[in-house]
Amino acid sequence: MVENEQTVRRRRLELARRAFKKFSVRCFWSWPADTEITEETIPLIISGLRLYGGHEGYRIAAELC
Repeated sequence: MVENEQTVRRRRLELARRAFKKFSVRCFWSWPADTEITEETIPLIISGLRLYGGHEGYRIAAELC
């Protein structure tokens, strides 16, 4: 069970990192480009995607939740 939780966290973190790169101009333009995406920043990524990411960003935000 612990290994499964770690896998889910790893996948979620990777999705957040890819979303940050893909939507950096549209959603995260005010963030430094070298921002380290961690578990603590995922709620901010979700918020940015929901507000400025359009349909695709909203879908990815739903996956991150």
